[in-house]
Amino acid sequence: MTVFYLIQLRSEAMKQKIEELMLQAVATLKADGIIGLEITPTITIERARDAQHGDFASNLALVLAKPAKANPRQLAEKIIAALPQHEAVMKVELAGPGFINFFINPRSQYQIIRQIHDEGREFGLSKIGAGKKVQVEFVSANPTGPLHVGHGRGAAYGSVVADLLEAAGFDVHREYYVNDAGRQMDILAASIWLRYLEECGELVHFPSNGYRGDYVREIAWNIHKNAGDEYRRPIELVLENIPADEPQGGDREAHIDGLIERTKTLLGPSLYRDFFQIGLNNILEDIKVDLKEFGVDYQQWFSERQLLDDGSVKKALERLRVGGHLYEQDGATWFASSKIGDEKDRVVVRENGQFTYFASDIAYHMNKLDRGFDQIIDIWGADHHGYVSRVRAAIQALGADESRLKVLLVQFAVLYRGEERVQMSTRSGEFVTLRQLRNEVGKDAARFFYVMRRSEQHMDFDLKLATSKSNENPVFYVQYAYARVCSVLRQLDEKGWERNLLLGMESLSQLTEEHEIALLGTLARYPEVLERAALQYEPHQLIHYLRDLAHEFHTYYNAHQFLVDDASIRDARLNLVCAVKQVLANGLGLLNINVPEAM
Repeated sequence: MTVFYLIQLRSEAMKQKIEELMLQAVATLKADGIIGLEITPTITIERARDAQHGDFASNLALVLAKPAKANPRQLAEKIIAALPQHEAVMKVELAGPGFINFFINPRSQYQIIRQIHDEGREFGLSKIGAGKKVQVEFVSANPTGPLHVGHGRGAAYGSVVADLLEAAGFDVHREYYVNDAGRQMDILAASIWLRYLEECGELVHFPSNGYRGDYVREIAWNIHKNAGDEYRRPIELVLENIPADEPQGGDREAHIDGLIERTKTLLGPSLYRDFFQIGLNNILEDIKVDLKEFGVDYQQWFSERQLLDDGSVKKALERLRVGGHLYEQDGATWFASSKIGDEKDRVVVRENGQFTYFASDIAYHMNKLDRGFDQIIDIWGADHHGYVSRVRAAIQALGADESRLKVLLVQFAVLYRGEERVQMSTRSGEFVTLRQLRNEVGKDAARFFYVMRRSEQHMDFDLKLATSKSNENPVFYVQYAYARVCSVLRQLDEKGWERNLLLGMESLSQLTEEHEIALLGTLARYPEVLERAALQYEPHQLIHYLRDLAHEFHTYYNAHQFLVDDASIRDARLNLVCAVKQVLANGLGLLNINVPEAM
């Protein structure tokens, strides 16, 4: 029987085996009186980052040095000497101040090919999440305009984080918080009505603080098309006694607030609500379509207005009041968040009796806690950094453990056309939409580029690189590896040969080339990378892995012939490259990126 059948150890099993060997070594040293420890140490085994340092490494000697009152390197030497022999461990070396490096017999890694073949799309999935309920809220852009390229990064990042957590065994609930109440929505409604008045022939000096995008004109045009001049009011009446706008030496905020109140008065509650709702419905539907076509799905679109209508905001504030966290000052109601880690106290009810945005956010997080999520993950733009401490304070004040909340910040991507940076302002209308970006570079390239870096790192989006069909384009490079394997299989058919899966499995011991051994080791790392990327909320780890795997495959492809006359070598190599193909498909699938069979 070959070593292949004797040693069927996957990566996690190998780590467990090494832990067992080290525990046996420690027991031997204790029995011989070389070390005197009363406790059984926790063994930490990590995959080595550099292949020159072996496959796995342990810092056990460094951990035990102090309680054992021993020099770490000398203790490591004793541990190595006491390690039992095992056929899967080729050699063990001492490194640095006392690290123990393990070099695994390459033949023990052949089993990974069989495992990938047997598990297929399930390969790499983990149960470490144990079904814990996790809510991931992401994007949640105000429905006051189309999504722009800055929102795209949060969309890609949030959806991949959610998918990774699901792949790691968590019960994931994806949610979009719709800010469909408050001042910004009122500004949108007033902006639409003013554009409608323009359609009616009124000469409107559009407010500097209004929403200026073409989408506002389009909504207004459709209203006028269906209703004619029914909602027309003289512009003189609209502007009567309204504070001057900023360009006229006035206050832009006071000007827009005055226009909002005048719009409500002249239209009346019912008609105003119609303009408000038409604007909301049009833009929200546009956002939903954009995200769907970008590969982003939600289990729930949660309405802020629902929290106001069903009394949740009042209930949340009452819970804070009972807990002694609210007080009155200057006619407003304040949350004493500075006593719970925030830099200052926050207003939750203004002097005019209106709830603040923060009051709604407190109610929303109370709702999340009451729904029983074990972990709440909020993914926000980096400009919300200052908002984190107040929400954490609210979680504590509501009586929950703040560790249930995890806030992940995402830097907006910056788009360049040549040397000129494209400005993105929803209010002015001067922005590149996510839809425009997707149409130009494609969904695959956009999603791949968005998650190539840590979410908190600055990102410049290179349009030229994203659309190039070259090895410098990382998404093309990874997809091309998959397509190349498909090409090899087509060539096999063209030659009239058939792949013998069983013969290939029996012949894996012939995969002794340097490139083949490297591929085996990289394939074995996939489950660990997937689990680590999920638990650390870092999709870029998966991106880097797929690029490494693609690079090793391309190097192998360029160095060796797969379709050789020797059937045993041919089928062994085909089994190897098909394992590469499966892992590429699994990884790209988690990123919601296509795997083209020809490029």
